[in-house]
Amino acid sequence: MIKGKDVSMRQLRYFVAAADAGQFSQAALKVHVSQSAITAAVQHLEETMGVSLFDRLPYGVTLTAEGNKFAQHARHILETLQDALSEPLFLSHSTRGSVRVGASYTLLGYFLPALLARFKRNYPQVEIELVDIDRHSIEQAVNNGDLDLGLVIVSNTPSLNVFSHQVLIRSRRQLWLAIQHPLMTASSINLEDVAQHAYILATVDEGDSSTFRYWASRGLAPNVAFRTSSMEALRGLVGHGFGVTILSDMLYRPWSLEGKRIEARPLADVIPPMELGLIWRPDKHLSISVQAFRQFLIMACTS
Repeated sequence: MIKGKDVSMRQLRYFVAAADAGQFSQAALKVHVSQSAITAAVQHLEETMGVSLFDRLPYGVTLTAEGNKFAQHARHILETLQDALSEPLFLSHSTRGSVRVGASYTLLGYFLPALLARFKRNYPQVEIELVDIDRHSIEQAVNNGDLDLGLVIVSNTPSLNVFSHQVLIRSRRQLWLAIQHPLMTASSINLEDVAQHAYILATVDEGDSSTFRYWASRGLAPNVAFRTSSMEALRGLVGHGFGVTILSDMLYRPWSLEGKRIEARPLADVIPPMELGLIWRPDKHLSISVQAFRQFLIMACTS
């Protein structure tokens, strides 16, 4: 039986850092402790729960199915604590009003839902109106005043200086591949290695243009076998071994819909992260409710 007093918030924080980094050494650097502290925390959690939370691999660690479920609970606990600690810094929780926010497909599906739930717990009387449109349309709507805020992949925005903006997260890009793929046995992988294999290209949210941009910077091009705007189709193709892809950790899930395992491996090349952020018109007065939403997202992400 699991006893709550046997698990500390510090151990949860170290576990989540390891889950995010995929390596105990990188997790230790992130939270400024020794690698042995990360290892001890994870071992304690595994012994307490009686399950393995990570598969130990030559290049790092990856969450097991049980670890994946526990990571969701651990993140929720840490986020709830952070909200409680930050509460005195928020604007009045009696705030009423509405916020009109534009967000693209990727952010609506993989970034916003949990944050929106947290915001509503803190600001139950503020209504959020979400508009699902592409980056270019978001920028136009923010510029002409139809949207209060835009949530976009700012690393794709060529005219970022036109807006006031705040980067919320930088999501590392890694190689996704099936567990039986030949590259799984490589001790180190670079773009030249990836170019020798079939590539699944995600076209959603300008994924194709951003992909070709960093490939071209190395004088290379991916061997594109399939193009798709569906993340689930992409996971299925990768999981069944039809090709590999390079995508951000924010989008990563270890299983396809059919239950095929998908691994994520770091690349030796320096690949730019996917940067997600808020944009707003610099000369527009923001209502109290809009300021509250902007402040909440910045605090929630920077914490």
